[in-house]
Amino acid sequence: MQGETTIESLITILLVTLLIPAAVVPYYLRVRKKESDARSRFEKARISGLQAAVSMHPSIDALHCIGCGGCVRACPEGDVLGVIEGKAVLVHGAKCVGHGLCAEACPMGAIQLLMAAPGRSADLPLLTEQHETTVRNIFIVGELGGLGLIKNAITQGRDAVEHIAARSSSQNGIYDVAIVGAGPAGLGAALTAKKHGMKYLLLEQGDVGGTILQYPRRKIVMTSPVEIPLWGKLKLTETSKESLLDIWKDILRKTRLDINTHEKVNGIQNGGDRFALQSSQGVYEARHVVLALGRRGTPRKLGVPGEALGKVMYRLTDAGSYRGCDILVVGGGDSAAEAAMGLALERSNRVTLSYRKPEFTRLKERNASRLDQCRRDGTIHLALSSTVKEILDDAVLLETPEGLKRIPNHYIFVFAGGETPFNFLKSIGIKFQDQVIQ
Repeated sequence: MQGETTIESLITILLVTLLIPAAVVPYYLRVRKKESDARSRFEKARISGLQAAVSMHPSIDALHCIGCGGCVRACPEGDVLGVIEGKAVLVHGAKCVGHGLCAEACPMGAIQLLMAAPGRSADLPLLTEQHETTVRNIFIVGELGGLGLIKNAITQGRDAVEHIAARSSSQNGIYDVAIVGAGPAGLGAALTAKKHGMKYLLLEQGDVGGTILQYPRRKIVMTSPVEIPLWGKLKLTETSKESLLDIWKDILRKTRLDINTHEKVNGIQNGGDRFALQSSQGVYEARHVVLALGRRGTPRKLGVPGEALGKVMYRLTDAGSYRGCDILVVGGGDSAAEAAMGLALERSNRVTLSYRKPEFTRLKERNASRLDQCRRDGTIHLALSSTVKEILDDAVLLETPEGLKRIPNHYIFVFAGGETPFNFLKSIGIKFQDQVIQ
């Protein structure tokens, strides 16, 4: 009996010895592969200048992080976070729009959402819980306040005007509220104003959609439904920019919302009980102002036919989603070079970098060296001394030293600088987080 027991014990030990590696090794290999993928994405984002966050983002306390990967799985954007060397890491910060699901999923409470990347807090205005600035009766909603998430932008616009409606009393000849910007936040604000029967003014310097028109992703993610005033619940989890714009057009058609497009606000004067808005078309008076401007301000445009097409964008946050595409990047600075190199990491893309001068004079040495290597490798075609003459549905016309050239094209990224809104806000008297309120 004792011998049989010994044999059974040996068999049990042998089975355990075999089963443990059979279970552990595949798990170990999966973890290593995920870490390798995260490292690769981190490096690609770093090369293309997309690793650092530009607005709301997760800040990870490495001392409390246990590397479980719950935050990675919870992120609806897919690749903002990764686990490297057993700790969660911000891999693709520029793609984060502040869903906040990563912080909710962390079992250790090791993730805190910050409103801006380190060193950029000065770019965030001081706001109350009702989104009111330090100038009474002027409100800021949406991306300019630090949140780029579509659902939050709509909700903020709606909530700000609900607050205004509770304190507002109409006066003849004066608007109850003037809304600047017709992106998600501005449209949410204007629809709420119309729902309450308020006298409102909605001004947009470009076309309806505001920042959505410059949205850099091919796909837009929304984590949960959002209530649109006068229209109903918007139930989307993943859609394209073009589809979202079609939805906005349907909303505007059904609600008959009034919008002054192609009318830029150049200044706002505080008259005590009212504001005077100086636009490109005239002067308006309003008791309240809601600023629903894009955080990155007004991009400098090329001013050529076809630039209003949806394939034209002014920033890049997700180079990895473009594959097998003909892409034109326009500009001669580091942003243009880094975008081109990021897009060229996907070898199936055909990337052209167009610059109006015969050589690059403003690049960092590191970018200049890498760009020259990409030129030699053939991953990026440099079109120096060239300018865009016209943008077509499937091509671009480039004026070059050899004459007018037509090149196939799916997407265009323009990096020609622009006008940020911060000086405009400060001229109104709005204070920011780096200023002391007296």
